[in-house]
Amino acid sequence: MNKKGIEIGVGLFVLLGLAALLFVALKAANLTSFGQADTYTVTARFDNIGGLKARAPVRAAGVVIGRITGIQLDPKTFQGVVTMEIERGYQFPKDSSAKILTAGLLGDQYVGIEAGGEVDNLAPGATIKQTQSAVVLENLIGQFLFNKAADAGAAPGGKP
Repeated sequence: MNKKGIEIGVGLFVLLGLAALLFVALKAANLTSFGQADTYTVTARFDNIGGLKARAPVRAAGVVIGRITGIQLDPKTFQGVVTMEIERGYQFPKDSSAKILTAGLLGDQYVGIEAGGEVDNLAPGATIKQTQSAVVLENLIGQFLFNKAADAGAAPGGKP
């Protein structure tokens, strides 16, 4: 092989490596959906959204059915208002519920939707009424420690 052939081979190898790096970066940032699927928008209100971020997935039964498009604070109720775009192929009953869940023990948070039993479906722009806020690990640990300290003080022979 001549020198020019080796340089072209190395250049193609470098381009292939950069393309792979770009793919991994887009996959990590949840930006791999280049095609625009037909979607409809719904909102949900939560007392605490935890570490939920825009572009986080919306899942039903573990399947990604949409994305979070916006998170805002309602200045009157002081609740987090989460706006989601769901693919049109997935229609949910009006009485469906939304929960903020965590992927794994310390993973990213996402919104999980559980279908209700109503005959009529959510209309575009509708609000999901039944919601469950994020479970904040620090609050759970604090509650556990507070309860243990209260139990120790109330135990027989314990000092009040």
